[in-house]
Amino acid sequence: MQLNEIVAWSEDQDRGRWFELVDPVTGKPVGIRLKIVGPDSQTQRRATLKLADELADMADGDGMVSGEARETCRLKNLARCVTDWEILEDSSPVPFGFANVLRLLKAAQWVQVQVDALASDRAAHRVGS
Repeated sequence: MQLNEIVAWSEDQDRGRWFELVDPVTGKPVGIRLKIVGPDSQTQRRATLKLADELADMADGDGMVSGEARETCRLKNLARCVTDWEILEDSSPVPFGFANVLRLLKAAQWVQVQVDALASDRAAHRVGS
């Protein structure tokens, strides 16, 4: 592998890939598609830096961050990995936006698990996968 290939890999991961969420029990698609950036993307790098800043801002005088604050930061970090979506509510498209992605992530733990797995899966973001 050459440097230009590594750079291209990162750039490709920044474009993201479309994934469909699946039912956590049956494994069947649920009709929600998310565009998620890869783990080597600049978008995820910036999200990780933002996570560190947010945790530092939430620390108390002793440098401690509550579990609830950590969870809030974790979900925000995960939401920053989603760059587009196709999702309906009451048969109407839901506008894409950070607050709405957070709302989806907070709706169910299985959604978080799938988004986290896809955002960290290099193989799923490989060209041609």
